[in-house]
Amino acid sequence: MDNELFEQRKRMIYDFICDELYVPMKLKELAILMQVPKRDRAELTHVMDALVEDGKVELTKKGKYIKSEKKYETGVFTSHPKGFGFVTIEGMDEDIFIPAEQVNGAMHMDTVQLVISPTTGGKRREGTITKILSHGMNEVVGTYEDNKTFGFVVPDNPKIAKDIFIPKERSMGAVTGHKVIVAITDYGKDGKKPEGKVTEIIGHINDPGVDIMSLVKAYNIPVEFSPKIMRQVENVSNEVSEADMAGRLDLRDWQMVTIDGEDAKDLDDAVSLTKEGDLYRLGVHIADVSNYVQEHSALDVEAEDRGTSVYLVDRVIPMLPHKLSNGICSLNAGENRLALSCIMMIDEKGKVVDHKIAETVIKVDRRMSYTSVKKILADQDKAERAEYKELVPMFEMMEHVAAILRKKRMKRGSIDFDFPETKIILDKSGRPVDIKPYERNVATRMIEDFMLIANETVAQDYFWQEVPFVYRTHENPDEEKIKKLSTFINNFGYTLHIGSDEVHPKELQKLLSKIEGTEEEPLISRLTLRSMKQAKYTTECTGHFGLATNYYCHFTSPIRRYPDLQIHRIIKDCLRGRMNAKKAEHYEKILPEVAKHASEMERRADEAERETDKLKKVQYMKERLGQEFTGVISGVTSWGFYVELPNTIEGLVHVTALEGDYFQFSEETYELIGEHTNIHYKLGQTVTVIAVDVDEVMRTIDFKLA
Repeated sequence: MDNELFEQRKRMIYDFICDELYVPMKLKELAILMQVPKRDRAELTHVMDALVEDGKVELTKKGKYIKSEKKYETGVFTSHPKGFGFVTIEGMDEDIFIPAEQVNGAMHMDTVQLVISPTTGGKRREGTITKILSHGMNEVVGTYEDNKTFGFVVPDNPKIAKDIFIPKERSMGAVTGHKVIVAITDYGKDGKKPEGKVTEIIGHINDPGVDIMSLVKAYNIPVEFSPKIMRQVENVSNEVSEADMAGRLDLRDWQMVTIDGEDAKDLDDAVSLTKEGDLYRLGVHIADVSNYVQEHSALDVEAEDRGTSVYLVDRVIPMLPHKLSNGICSLNAGENRLALSCIMMIDEKGKVVDHKIAETVIKVDRRMSYTSVKKILADQDKAERAEYKELVPMFEMMEHVAAILRKKRMKRGSIDFDFPETKIILDKSGRPVDIKPYERNVATRMIEDFMLIANETVAQDYFWQEVPFVYRTHENPDEEKIKKLSTFINNFGYTLHIGSDEVHPKELQKLLSKIEGTEEEPLISRLTLRSMKQAKYTTECTGHFGLATNYYCHFTSPIRRYPDLQIHRIIKDCLRGRMNAKKAEHYEKILPEVAKHASEMERRADEAERETDKLKKVQYMKERLGQEFTGVISGVTSWGFYVELPNTIEGLVHVTALEGDYFQFSEETYELIGEHTNIHYKLGQTVTVIAVDVDEVMRTIDFKLA
């Protein structure tokens, strides 16, 4: 029976069962009523089974068919190592809990059909998976283990609870300890293991860099560029030709510098500053990458697919091949370079009174590092000031202008999260030898202030031009989360003023300035950040909550972010008078997908960066088991409390490790309280701990109190 006929019969029988005159019947009775001859009964059974499987029809205990009263939902399953899991349903705020016995063979990331059980009391909603609609994972990264006649792969992702069986002839010759990529060939039913074939051997678990490469592969981050793309890149000139410079604003005689980290190689922003009468002329000059990456070329398609460069502990996975990102698109000192410049006239109050966006030719005078500029400004280092004497006046003026811009931003309520980011130092074999907070200083803040004002100026300009554009937006936080934060900070004696169900960013900013320098600062900052939404790319300009601005976009990093490259094209079309109705329609059509995909790729990169950091932190602590550390309680739960060390490493003191009393968790005050001793463990408290255990697979660290 062909598919169309089969679906037709399903519909006909279902309509019949839904009729109010229908009386529940067994298969035989249905067959007689519908005059199905005995030889075709198997087909009828097939149709009825399909209706039951779809959840439209149910079989009673007496074997009669009735219309199903259950409401089916569709969602994506996230599994847990312990067997249970959760289903995320679009449009539903809360995930549905699936007990282990109701998972019915679903694997991590499968799209499933489920029935939600009726809820009782304020409990979490539960459900049963009734059907797997499609498998979400067709490849898995894991460690191969040889078993003489066959092999199996233990997945790296702890959420994939089952090992994957590998027939010997499909192992590609992998040996025990090899990190491999496996294509799943059979998902296994009724307790049978999934089966697969090895498609790539990443390397041996003990080889340097294989641990991180396994993570890169697990997140499906593309590493190599295709030969076709590399051929395209080979044809790009290493020099800027006279023809390229024609018709551009020539700024090569302007004094300008790049300021970056010591090890940065993709320099996409240069800055210049002069004083004109009462105004400051701030130039933010961005590499004109779109001149070298033509729309729809293989290179462009690949860059859009990657969405962003990924910065991991031991490597950068670039969005564009190095020949471009470190070569002609990098604003290397002493070289002619093409740029897109945002030149702003700024008054003493930090207001941009006039601006110009133009295609330019620039030549950077010096490549500066943050450390060097900090030595010049903050440390007043004599040797450093002598080395760069011709630039010192500009740096001092930059410090002044950055302070004015920051003051104006703070006044309107912009939130400044000053987190110690981590710098993990590895040795030659990839072992972490030191982990230290990467501090922000006068130079990093200065560049940040200049990039923020340029991004804002560009976004505002193009918003009022009413052309299709990609904005960087940040929604207001959830009421619930802000209320929780408010309750929590009351423990420390702080309050949040919440207006009619909304909090103004200024309130959060005031809170952060009040806690500055206190023991609880890192903790409250982090919780404040967690209570906010994630910023994303959108085609609508809905404003940026965290920066307290109505207009914001990403314009300053086209080497490493695709949205910046995309808006450079739009800006150039407008500057060259090419933004006609046809062009606008083209952008209207492609931008929603560009924004959505770029946001997703940014999440993926963030997760991979976080996971590699966690992995190296676990490896670092593995070498230091038994040592004592002092840290701050950063999270309290019913199963114990988390302790964060000054170098940002976090570990758990399990409640079972708290000897001498029985501890209860208080939801009101987020504390663990000893029943007999009345000892309190609460957020922000300083404790001394000993590292007792690590788990490299789960990337967790266990502490006990010293």
